[in-house]
Amino acid sequence: MKYIIILGDGMADEPIESLGNKTPLQYARTPSMDQLAKLGNTGLLDTIPKGMHPGSEVANLAVLGYDVPKVLEGRGALEAASMGIPVFTGEMVMRCNLICIENEKIKNHSAGHISNKEAEILIHYLNEQLGNDRLQFFPGVSYRHVLKLKGGNKQLDCIPPHDVQGTKFKEVLIQAQNPEAQSTAEILNELIIRSQELLANHPVNLKRKAEGKDPANSIWPWSPGYQPQMKRLSEMYPIRTGAVISAVDLIKGIGVYSGLENVDVPGATGLYDTNYEGKAQAALKALKEKDFVYLHVEASDEAGHEGDAALKVKTIEYLDNRILKTIMEEVEKWDEPVSIALLPDHPTPCRIKTHTNAPVPFILYKPGDIPDEVTEYNEFSVKKGKYGLLKGDEFIKAFLSSH
Repeated sequence: MKYIIILGDGMADEPIESLGNKTPLQYARTPSMDQLAKLGNTGLLDTIPKGMHPGSEVANLAVLGYDVPKVLEGRGALEAASMGIPVFTGEMVMRCNLICIENEKIKNHSAGHISNKEAEILIHYLNEQLGNDRLQFFPGVSYRHVLKLKGGNKQLDCIPPHDVQGTKFKEVLIQAQNPEAQSTAEILNELIIRSQELLANHPVNLKRKAEGKDPANSIWPWSPGYQPQMKRLSEMYPIRTGAVISAVDLIKGIGVYSGLENVDVPGATGLYDTNYEGKAQAALKALKEKDFVYLHVEASDEAGHEGDAALKVKTIEYLDNRILKTIMEEVEKWDEPVSIALLPDHPTPCRIKTHTNAPVPFILYKPGDIPDEVTEYNEFSVKKGKYGLLKGDEFIKAFLSSH
């Protein structure tokens, strides 16, 4: 048996008035998802352990069956692993966004989805100006970068910028959780202020403003942690080999620590214009060579953060028609059976433009299983599904079990 999880990041939502009080999943044309629901069994999965923030690092680790409170060390360390950045004992790593601030408020978390090339220039510039033997910036993809601080204390309250769009940035600066972390918080907040001074009139930002684009005029560090201690999936479950396909370093970093081979796809962007066909073909190729594939598609999450319901519908339809349809049609021809799971990691409702901890709808299709009565895939239909509400590692165990 082969196994593939297809994860539409942030795909779940709430009913939206402009969509006739339907969710994007209900409103979108998704014949392949509905067909998979007819063939498989469905339910809801609680991906956010009690008391934890509904971040993608938490939710994706939960989908893969990890005990998240035990293994999570923040997304910075995971993204560093994807980028090949070594993390040594005593080094704290953080995600470091390039963001846009307008009238002292956080306008968006992505600096208008700045290009890789522009972002790399800015991050190298900041490293030249602010970096030292203790502190370094590393360029990543678009607005997503990494900051490493030797001797940093991770006991900090850091708010993700996508959670506070429209808020005055000074009201959501980093706070120390205890006196020992105070100096770390002060260093990081000083970096934010200094970055704003340095980036304000940088040629990259002057050009972006002249073109009517949002400038990347501040950094925003968050999600601190050290090197995580994670078992490989092959040590936990009956899969020997696996691959991960994603456009974002967070998911690739989870792949590094979980023992999955990263497969890069040309043209994979993390946005609605990602190379869907390339991802589908890469997944099929990997599935022929490996036991397990984790295919992650970011686009719906970004549409949710933008609050763009029409775009979110489009990203769901693209995933349905350009990825799921291709994979379902192809594996049906194979001699070896293939089990398919489909789900989001968390909801990203367009109304609030950030993640929530509501359970997410899933489908498990396992050849030979008798399907339940659910015939379409959305947040509400699966409540009648066979699995009810799953938590912890129940989802991955159900998916990887013989029957």
